[in-house]
Amino acid sequence: MSLSVAIQMDHVSSIDIRGDSTFVMALEAQHRGYELFHYLPESLSHDQGKVVARAEPMRVWRDEDKHYELGVAMELDLASVDVVLMRQDPPFDMGYITATHILDHIHPQTLVVNDPTHVRNAPEKLFVTEFPELMPPTLITRDADRIKAFREQHKDIIIKPLYGNGGAGVFHLQPGDENLNSLIEMFSEASREPVMVQRYLPDVRAGDKRIILIDGVAVGAINRIPAAGESRSNMHVGGKAVASLLTKRDQEICEAIGPALRDRGLIFVGIDVIGDYLTEINVTSPTGLQEISRYDGTQLESDLWDAIEARLS
Repeated sequence: MSLSVAIQMDHVSSIDIRGDSTFVMALEAQHRGYELFHYLPESLSHDQGKVVARAEPMRVWRDEDKHYELGVAMELDLASVDVVLMRQDPPFDMGYITATHILDHIHPQTLVVNDPTHVRNAPEKLFVTEFPELMPPTLITRDADRIKAFREQHKDIIIKPLYGNGGAGVFHLQPGDENLNSLIEMFSEASREPVMVQRYLPDVRAGDKRIILIDGVAVGAINRIPAAGESRSNMHVGGKAVASLLTKRDQEICEAIGPALRDRGLIFVGIDVIGDYLTEINVTSPTGLQEISRYDGTQLESDLWDAIEARLS
């Protein structure tokens, strides 16, 4: 299948080609002979009924010294391409939300991956609440008294911004920690948004597993082990990636959420599992393809494009 693909992303010059999932998706698309275009989220416009972007033809290589080449910029009518990949990193803010509204005007005639309506309706830490039986005890609120009552009940807790990403602003409060009031004040002054509070899961010391689902089916996993003295397993704060297999519980979680992902056009999803619990469903710009490939030799980016082609046909 010959496709034209526009990738809405942070500038290609800024990515780490050793770990970036968008990069290997672009490499695989190029290998298949697809025509690639690159554009930044800020160049996306709705102009008198048309969805356009200031875009550049793109080629990519796995070369640390020169991993991309961009052609002459043009105004690209996104209704004229086959696929738009929405791959810019969060934060999930009003700019991100506005981009989903604009892309709604061309989807599904132009296939947007993931479906912009359901990206907008499925922020990572809120979508997961549709599956309460799979989650640890969780509270979402701005009510200080309710947060204190939750802490009194569960003692050892995690508190984090509802729309944060990459582990930023995540705090582990052990029993006896006297900083809860200060944290509540800090979050309240910084934003009008609620926070998420969860019972701390000691199993995180054994890893925070990232599982990739393609069109609702689990296809691979990597475990991320927190560094010593750190409760966060994110790679950029010292987490270490190790090989991982799917457990029976992992499969149960994936089978429970898979139909909802597939029905909503969420083709590329990464979920986070700690022990027996689902903690996040990542639909904005999931990562993990290259890390999984290093351990099991798969090329999940190829499976992704197979799923996208199947949707188109």
